[in-house]
Amino acid sequence: MKFVSIIIGSKSDYEIAAEAGKILSGFGVNYELIISSAHRSPERTSEYVKDAQKRGAAVFICMAGMAAHLAGAVAANTVKPVIGVPMPGSALSGVDALYSTVQMPSGIPVATLAVGKAGAKNAAYLAVQMLALSDDNLAVKLADDREKQAKILEEDSKKVEVLLKG
Repeated sequence: MKFVSIIIGSKSDYEIAAEAGKILSGFGVNYELIISSAHRSPERTSEYVKDAQKRGAAVFICMAGMAAHLAGAVAANTVKPVIGVPMPGSALSGVDALYSTVQMPSGIPVATLAVGKAGAKNAAYLAVQMLALSDDNLAVKLADDREKQAKILEEDSKKVEVLLKG
């Protein structure tokens, strides 16, 4: 069974990571979430990635702040897609995590998204898009979701719009 693995660097990242989980669940995509650190538990991280691959992990989403080497540590242990989400919370408001996540050496890619909640949500959407490459039902759900988002935007606009009459 294919699933998405979400790895967070610390418990403080859970609230934002849960946003990705909600989106995955909404599409009917199985996922698991663990806390593991590139620095505080490097062996756990490596062992988990190898085990998750064997069990069907198709995409890894990694969320970490500050030095944020979690996505890189995961990417070093798999050839599956790795999506990095830099987390806020440091004195630099996540910019340090962004640089740490996006600056990967050639040949070890990490798809790096926005800092924080928007990045977490888009990581889930990107993982679903990756899975939809080989799952037509999931592709239909994605297309339906886009239409739903457009309709919601139009309805929101109707509530606030002021147009020139003329």
